[in-house]
Amino acid sequence: MADLQPRFQEANLRTERIRDLGLSIEGTRLEPVIAEFQTELAALQLAHLKPSFYLSTEWGVVFGSHSIALPFYLARPELEALQVEQVGHLEGAGRAETLRYLRHEFGHVVNYAYHLYEDEEWVRQFGSITQPYLEEYSPKPFSRRFVRHLPGWYAQKHPDEDWAETLAVWMTPGRDWRKTYKTWPTALSKLEYCERVMTSLRDRPLVDLGEERDEEVGDLSYSLQEYYSQLQKGEDAMPPGLEGALTAIFEDVDAPDGSAQGPRKSASALLKRMERELMDNVYRWTGHFPERTKVLVRQLASRAEELQQVYSEDQEARLQVAITTFVTALAMNHVHRGTYLP
Repeated sequence: MADLQPRFQEANLRTERIRDLGLSIEGTRLEPVIAEFQTELAALQLAHLKPSFYLSTEWGVVFGSHSIALPFYLARPELEALQVEQVGHLEGAGRAETLRYLRHEFGHVVNYAYHLYEDEEWVRQFGSITQPYLEEYSPKPFSRRFVRHLPGWYAQKHPDEDWAETLAVWMTPGRDWRKTYKTWPTALSKLEYCERVMTSLRDRPLVDLGEERDEEVGDLSYSLQEYYSQLQKGEDAMPPGLEGALTAIFEDVDAPDGSAQGPRKSASALLKRMERELMDNVYRWTGHFPERTKVLVRQLASRAEELQQVYSEDQEARLQVAITTFVTALAMNHVHRGTYLP
């Protein structure tokens, strides 16, 4: 590990093959976090289940496997910065968020290792695991049928995710889930089922314990440049009809009496500054994917620049509220209708 830092300084990260970057969990900020997580697992007293961990392109667990994949970009600060630059969103930033994702993925490991999805009560609580798994889903924000753990109302995506989110909430240290969900009868019932099942699994032999891994970092023969170019393919043009609304935001934000004062600032620059916060928070509260919000905000910023839109500096706070409300409304439309405007 001692020679890794010079290697990163000298190499062009964008063109070197990912498998040649020498990435591993050992010696990185992930190592103590995983150690802390393993302490949490020991408290569950599952005698036969010990998951393994590896670096891949994203968080995940292959069906039937006990190996948890973590995104490779979490292994180096340089790669985290590049991920934010290219995608605008970091899943697992910092210790607390990494633990949050690990608990969720462990839910999948438990489900597959003991075939819980075949249990009749599991099916009654969460639904059939054979339901189609769709990347695009339309959550109902604030539904009391599901727990809240990962952003984007993720438990509503599929029964398997519903279980994983439920277990993650149940096992989070110091969390009083009974109090939090006492007025959410369906979500509470799932949590109580989870507690019964996890207690019963302590000495139960495993039904399945595969070690299949998907896109392990040592097998990634493409470069970071190629990786991110693939992610950005298929970005749509700016939806028609938004230009008028965008113009109206900057025209309407001036004080009603026309007394707005201060230097004039670039509307495009403000949109760009707000991009990351919008991505994170719009996803958390609407389920609109961060990568979609990134594209939308960048399109709005580009058009604002073309129109040379500006605003008075003393109206910036009001304008930020207007932009946030506008983007959130568009996101909600897209989540529930598949389009930003009717």
